[in-house]
Amino acid sequence: MIKKQINKGLGIFCIVLLFSCSGKTGSETTPDKINKAFLQNVKTVKAGLSNQNEELVLTGKVEYNPDKVINYVSLVSGIADRTYFSLGDKVQKGQTLLDIRSSELSSLQSESIVSESDVKIAQRELQTARSLYEDSMLSEKELLEAQAKLKQAQAAYNKTRSDIAVHGINKGNGTFSIKAPMTGYIVNKNVSSGSTVSTDSEPLFTVADLGTVWITANVYAGNLLFVKEGMDVAITTLSYPGEVFSGKINQLSQVFDPEEKVLKARIIMSNKEMKFKPEMSVVIKLKNEAHEQFVYVPSDALVFDDDRHFVVVEESPDSFKIREVSLRGHNNKTTYIASGLSEGENVVVKNQLLIYSGLKEN
Repeated sequence: MIKKQINKGLGIFCIVLLFSCSGKTGSETTPDKINKAFLQNVKTVKAGLSNQNEELVLTGKVEYNPDKVINYVSLVSGIADRTYFSLGDKVQKGQTLLDIRSSELSSLQSESIVSESDVKIAQRELQTARSLYEDSMLSEKELLEAQAKLKQAQAAYNKTRSDIAVHGINKGNGTFSIKAPMTGYIVNKNVSSGSTVSTDSEPLFTVADLGTVWITANVYAGNLLFVKEGMDVAITTLSYPGEVFSGKINQLSQVFDPEEKVLKARIIMSNKEMKFKPEMSVVIKLKNEAHEQFVYVPSDALVFDDDRHFVVVEESPDSFKIREVSLRGHNNKTTYIASGLSEGENVVVKNQLLIYSGLKEN
């Protein structure tokens, strides 16, 4: 049986535990001994005072840095003669990735040959014209015409070479080699040897520099007051349990994603060890320290009853009191108190439910 004594004027409750004794000599247990045994199992902590540390957990994923990604789309229709890479391969800038054979490229090659011949003919004609001009057998006007003809031939030849360079390296017979435009990894491949390519098809391959990646976090409307640009974040993944990566929010979008109904927060991460893979899911934790100080207690000390929060305060070694409190917020196992408790008060964190029930029922 739990007996409650009321100290008038203070409203302090004292708990005294009583047991029915067996009546046998030497086996009696006095109420004082039982009270001491109970009190030994009661644990309290002092309510502290500190800045409120809030923590928010967001979900996100790893994405390419769009400034370091190149998609190759074929400029002509033809056949992929041969591929030299596989998905996930690391490639160096200038390395041959693909040979394409096309009738359109064959026409360009023919134009190049004709243009080159025109240049050689114009050079010989100009050389002859200069000799005749020096012997006074050719007028200055005719010499200038020969010079102009060579310039025209050279311009046509240079244009053809530029057109060819756009497509790749000329291998002859209507075949061009496509070189890697940058050093990076093949992160997408839509072509294989013998497959048909066209100008309206998907990118044949994508090369990405994964030395830096973007981590995009989903920020819901209710988190806008919490999430700010420049905030430090801690990033974890299922792939590396126990490992925490540190970063910072570099940019927060000002427009909600129309499909996901979230704002996107961008975190730029160095990826020299290649631990972050595109499309990898991550968990982002943010911490925010308020400038105002609040009383705090362990969350385990709270008693939730009748849609309200209470704590049990020890006012003396054998006297306890129920105190209703209003909450400011939580951070892991710590709860910040807005009102109802003062710094330094002893709050019960073990057996508080038993004490609370006894005080409430009596």
